[in-house]
Amino acid sequence: MMLRLAVLGFVAITLLTVFGKVLTASGGYESAQYEVVEKDGEVEIRQYPDLMLASTESNAEAQGRDGSFMRLFGYISGANESDQKIEMTTPVFMEKGDQKSNSKMGFVIPQDVATAGAPKPKRAEVSIRKREGGRFAVIRFSGRMSTDLVKNQEAKLRSWLELRGLEGEESAETAGYDPPFTPGPLRRNEVIIRLIAADTLPTSATTTESTN
Repeated sequence: MMLRLAVLGFVAITLLTVFGKVLTASGGYESAQYEVVEKDGEVEIRQYPDLMLASTESNAEAQGRDGSFMRLFGYISGANESDQKIEMTTPVFMEKGDQKSNSKMGFVIPQDVATAGAPKPKRAEVSIRKREGGRFAVIRFSGRMSTDLVKNQEAKLRSWLELRGLEGEESAETAGYDPPFTPGPLRRNEVIIRLIAADTLPTSATTTESTN
């Protein structure tokens, strides 16, 4: 009996330790900076600067299980012309494809590396590209990212834009901030839509965000 309790206690402590690491893992990463121009519940209007991304084609529904995540992880782990290890950042962007291009996954290049010049990837499937800055509408939500969940949140965001008389681009992207094993209710996910004619929006920023 005592042995069973000891084993159960050890398992519980181990699980709590792992759980704690999962919850805090994303907190130490550099996060893409932006300014919050306006906030309404879970919806924000943000101003993003230009960002440099390590990018690769990806099946959006696969959530990185098609090898896209590991290609990018390989790049930041040293699979580049400088054999340079690059810090992981958040979020991981997913850009939906269209008739002319496939979906793309992107890791944000840390500011210091981008300023110095991101090293060229060794793999042809990985490229360095610029994500143009601008003004974006964003809705934040929890849960396991899925096609249905993303569609539902995108519909909410587009309804909000319509009520405000704002126009967004047809395509949307998603952003994920958490390690794979973070529980669904504690995950930070976002749907992001680039605004059209954003110069009609307020220019005063209320918040600068650089971490989770």
